[in-house]
Amino acid sequence: MSRIKKLFEKKNKNILSVYFTAGFPSLNSTLTVMESLQDAGADMIELGIPYSDPLADGPVIQSSGTMALANGMSITLLLKQLKNFRDKIRLPVLFMGYMNPIMQYGFENFCRDAAEAGVDGLILPDLPMFEFEKEFGITVSKFNLDFVFLVTPETKEARLRKLDQLSSGFIYAVSSSSTTGKVATFSDQEKYFERLQRMKLQNPVLIGFGIRDKSSFLKACTYAAGAIIGTAYIKVLENATEREIPARTKEFINSLK
Repeated sequence: MSRIKKLFEKKNKNILSVYFTAGFPSLNSTLTVMESLQDAGADMIELGIPYSDPLADGPVIQSSGTMALANGMSITLLLKQLKNFRDKIRLPVLFMGYMNPIMQYGFENFCRDAAEAGVDGLILPDLPMFEFEKEFGITVSKFNLDFVFLVTPETKEARLRKLDQLSSGFIYAVSSSSTTGKVATFSDQEKYFERLQRMKLQNPVLIGFGIRDKSSFLKACTYAAGAIIGTAYIKVLENATEREIPARTKEFINSLK
């Protein structure tokens, strides 16, 4: 059983998954951020692979990706940084990235090297469901990686059930049809979240996009197993020195609970 599935078996409410961009705020801060998140009480880590044209990301995460690329981050370097991360990190870790740089690296090579490093799963927003089912999903399964699909308020029930069937680990429910970072009020999304609850999906659901503080986190948790926070944490890391990262992270995670 994967670490992700074990997490949801052990804890099925108020799960906090935190996104950050590898190579931000500095090239070699990746492991420091991961350890800080674990020590502060996060439940899962979504490790963003920076890309020059991130379709689902808002301006804050785009900026962090631009800075990470300027710092010199790449898939090859990230995998080197993660070589022995399981000596210290016990939390489930997913890669979130886009297909262009992964295809340049080689999809099978990427899945193999990610699994060998100790990564548990993948979130690839621009990998179409059809192509995953017919081609790429075979490789993902070969290396025992979980794969998480995103759904939106516009996702029809038949497609949603198909995505649930193809997913493993959890379903990423985008709170609204926007990029990351937009403030979530949930006033217009309640029917959508309630529909997801009524469908009794085989995978647990985490809500993302616009979760930024205790109020929005707890509100999301009333409709799902937990929530994903990205933009708000990236702001916490902005201009942080290596020494400042643990304290800033602890203060932020504590503010959510």
